[in-house]
Amino acid sequence: MVLQQRTPLLPRQKSFIPPQIPNPFIHEINLTVTDKIRMIICGVFILPFRIVLFLTVLVTSWLVAIIVTSCLPKDSAEPIKGWRRNVAKHALNCLGRLLFFSMGFHVRVIGKPANFSEAPIFAVAPHSTFFDGIAVIVSGMPSTVSRAENISVPIFGTILRALQPVLVSRLDPDSRRNTINDITKRATSGGEWPQVLIFPEGTCTNRSCLISFKPGAFLPLVPVQPIILRYPNTLDTVTWTWQGYTVVKLLLMTVCQVCTNVEVEFLPVYVPSEEEKKDYYLFANNVRNSMARSLGIPVTDHTYEDCRLMLTARDLTLPMDAGLVEFTKISRKLNLKWDNFQKQLEVYASIADLSKGGRIGMEEFAGYLKLPVSDVLKELFALFDRNKDGTIDFREYVIGIAILCNPANSEDTIQMAFKLFDIDGDGSITQDEFSSLLRSSLGVPDLDVSKLFQDMDADESGKLSYDEFKNFFLNHPEYAKLFTTYLDHQKYYLHVLQQEEEENKNLEPFIAGNHDTNSSTEEGFSSSDKKVD
Repeated sequence: MVLQQRTPLLPRQKSFIPPQIPNPFIHEINLTVTDKIRMIICGVFILPFRIVLFLTVLVTSWLVAIIVTSCLPKDSAEPIKGWRRNVAKHALNCLGRLLFFSMGFHVRVIGKPANFSEAPIFAVAPHSTFFDGIAVIVSGMPSTVSRAENISVPIFGTILRALQPVLVSRLDPDSRRNTINDITKRATSGGEWPQVLIFPEGTCTNRSCLISFKPGAFLPLVPVQPIILRYPNTLDTVTWTWQGYTVVKLLLMTVCQVCTNVEVEFLPVYVPSEEEKKDYYLFANNVRNSMARSLGIPVTDHTYEDCRLMLTARDLTLPMDAGLVEFTKISRKLNLKWDNFQKQLEVYASIADLSKGGRIGMEEFAGYLKLPVSDVLKELFALFDRNKDGTIDFREYVIGIAILCNPANSEDTIQMAFKLFDIDGDGSITQDEFSSLLRSSLGVPDLDVSKLFQDMDADESGKLSYDEFKNFFLNHPEYAKLFTTYLDHQKYYLHVLQQEEEENKNLEPFIAGNHDTNSSTEEGFSSSDKKVD
């Protein structure tokens, strides 16, 4: 009861509230018997014709792309002009529409694409599938951003080259800067280059929300036309996410549908304000918010780095969604880099219990710290457990380490802790000194801290020097917060004792007064009794 009275309700920053959509990178398809029968029938009677038409259109597109790119240097930095550009734009546009028709797509276009003078850049979202390339076709064959290695893919690489993509090389350390410079050069070329189409989310989601927009489409600070995509189908076989079906399975299921509907809507051109021109992140967020309103879905601060953390979680035998933290928001608010998240996920994986969905319970928390469950430890656990569900997920763990533990892990805190443990003041801490203070502070008289002491005693000398003590604290910031929590307990109990003393002092005159009154009354009764006698 005392602990509950002492522990205040911590105010939770709204910026750290979990997102409405916890995992936008998962998609499950629940096929009924009817769905399977329909797919089998389409596969037998329709699929052969679609394959023939698809291959015919693909080969024709490849031949047209060869003509367009013939006699042109492979690494040309100049735009394709004249008849080549017209052929690439109109012929490949018609063939592209026919290609999607061959796969059973019915495309509905809402609105009109802007020309170069109105909007040099198209921003397309949500990005949920490899079929989103339909946006390139209906918007007039603009250039896209693509990986450099895609140019080397047979047939598709030649077609891609005819569209003059902005190439990104993973091997080039300056790739990001070069890509931004290339996009800016094209967006400000006055029409010499085609318009640029970008998927600002940078990865595929399940279309349940819009995740963080990468700044590439907004850094040129030119007007942008948002394009939103919808796939209004009863059975969703197009969504390709990090947790779900493979490309081959999705492609096969999609072409075995009678029809797959897709809507491409061109929203009004978004012209950045003067304030947005000074802050491209504000520009990107405002465009995203306008697109989310049109779609009627929320926004979250997940990003591609969350997907990387999901893969790391899987490699560490955790559930993939255990790695989700809303990387954009948390990294900016806490000033953390990718390496910080990766290291903390490795530590988290060593503590978490798979039976609890890859989360940390009270027992795992105490086991990791090599300490018994106590009031002080329960209070520290409660500070981490932001949603009060009795477990700590990775997001809560990262926030707890950054907000609670790292600030407490200061030089002053470490020095104070060392002096308290160093009972005889000889500049080192023995195991007896170490266990003595821990036993009294945690209220566990038979506490065994030999394992914890051995972990701290790096040189195995049987004593802890200040450097050993400090290094352990720096590498395990949870202990710093545990120590400051213990100090808070001592301050609180001291405060309670002082209050009780003051209350007793205030009661003394009242008690003394009551005592005098009682004495007078007793004397009065005695006199009366004597008179009666």
